Amino acid sequence: MFTGIVRELGRVQSFEGSRLVVSSELSAPVGDSVAVNGVCLTVVASPPLSFDVVEETLERTTLGGLAPGDPVNLEPAARVGDPLGGHIVQGHVDAVGRARSTGDDLTWFDVPAELLRYVASKGSVAVDGISLTIAGLDDEGFAVALIPHTRAVTTMGRLEPGAAVNIEVDALAKYVERLLVRT
Repeated sequence: MFTGIVRELGRVQSFEGSRLVVSSELSAPVGDSVAVNGVCLTVVASPPLSFDVVEETLERTTLGGLAPGDPVNLEPAARVGDPLGGHIVQGHVDAVGRARSTGDDLTWFDVPAELLRYVASKGSVAVDGISLTIAGLDDEGFAVALIPHTRAVTTMGRLEPGAAVNIEVDALAKYVERLLVRT
């Protein structure tokens, strides 16, 4: 489990075959989980942080588009007793969305229509692993308000319109829906 509070902005060192290597000051032992742009990956070597990325993950996330030098949001798995700070994030990407606009006030993202039922005004969403609050909704997606700190310490400060992002909707909303459908 993660919280969506990015701990470090790492850089892709290499991505050859299925092995993703990230330059980072973050310390994580082999076997630990680390969210990379919101995708839960298992550390297979460290340092530097190294991960094996399976085809399923490459097909369902933006990780396949990473290249050496690209910045990535990093968050180690939460431990029992850690403060949440953000919201419950699983690192299981629901879909790839696209940045529609990246203004100073609001940043808009277009997402697949089937995800919009899980998005509520003032609710939580993870974009590239960053816990964010929904500030606006329309038929195509949602908006978030990004404070300068978030722009400075995450990939959001480099986001351009049209850029692909990993979207994870609130896990609790999916479980509530599942319970309601089954009863």
